[in-house]
Amino acid sequence: MSSAAGSTAPASRSNLVPVPTPSKVVAAPLNIYESFLCGGLAGCAAVTVSNTSEVMKTRLQLQGELQKANSNAPKVYKNVMDVFVKTWRNEGIKGLQRGLFPAYGYQILLNGSRLGFYEPIRKTINGLLGMKPESGNFATALTAGALTGCIGAAAGSPLFLVKARIQAYSPAFPVGAQHHYKGSFDALSQILKEGGVRGLWRGVNAAILRTAMGSSVQLPSYNLGKSLLVQYGWADNSFATYLVASMVSGVSVCAAMQPADTVLTRMYNQNTIKDPVTGRVRGALYTNPIDCLWKTFKTEGIAGWYKGTTAHFLRIFPHTVVTLVANEIIMNQYRKWRS
Repeated sequence: MSSAAGSTAPASRSNLVPVPTPSKVVAAPLNIYESFLCGGLAGCAAVTVSNTSEVMKTRLQLQGELQKANSNAPKVYKNVMDVFVKTWRNEGIKGLQRGLFPAYGYQILLNGSRLGFYEPIRKTINGLLGMKPESGNFATALTAGALTGCIGAAAGSPLFLVKARIQAYSPAFPVGAQHHYKGSFDALSQILKEGGVRGLWRGVNAAILRTAMGSSVQLPSYNLGKSLLVQYGWADNSFATYLVASMVSGVSVCAAMQPADTVLTRMYNQNTIKDPVTGRVRGALYTNPIDCLWKTFKTEGIAGWYKGTTAHFLRIFPHTVVTLVANEIIMNQYRKWRS
């Protein structure tokens, strides 16, 4: 029996193909295209929830534009709830979800870039500075967040321009400049006809400023919150950890980008005129983000920068939470499916 066992064992071992046990299988990291797709889908899920708040924020930011803070001009909207009620009564769900389709396109480009490109850029910066690519450094994380945000904002600027103008339009309670388009393609066509290709990217400097400020803190604050929770015993891959860390990120993003967000809304929504000197089409009210910040401050005070802050928080908080949580879930499910 011993000789038989000895003769068959080597042959048996030579025919075996090593198969790793499931517990030891380590999924390959997502490539940049896969990360871009997951980030874009997460952004679309988030904007479905947050778009109504975006409409309310846009209209509040345009109300009383360049009017003195103590002006006796009647207000169209008293507060966030007043915007919601008036829009619902006069425009229905269509009014509350104005600009949703260009918002989807914008989110794919924006969050696909800042969530998909974040890790590759962060690791590249670490490597260039002589650090280990995976090492956690707040400065490089902040830089990577800002850079990826700028990339996404520049790529999606025409769609944000369309979205902002569609959301500002109200047939019943108009505020600010009003642009009546039949739809997203009609908006792009009219803007292109009016200002050429350059017109599609009018205000992109404001978009880059706003997104850089928000993106620079979004993922770093999320990762910091998540790592602190894990240090205190929270499960690394639990829904509760994702949720609380993303809440920290949502508050940080809102605080960082509010003035720039007001500037962006106003610069994108302003009417355009032909400059008598250069002959170029330009904004009727503002020439650049700094000009908008200064004129708003001069006529409306600091409060002008923070118009619509409540609506902005109601938009950015759930948007950030859903984006980051959905991104984690989508990436995890995609890794399982790919494996």
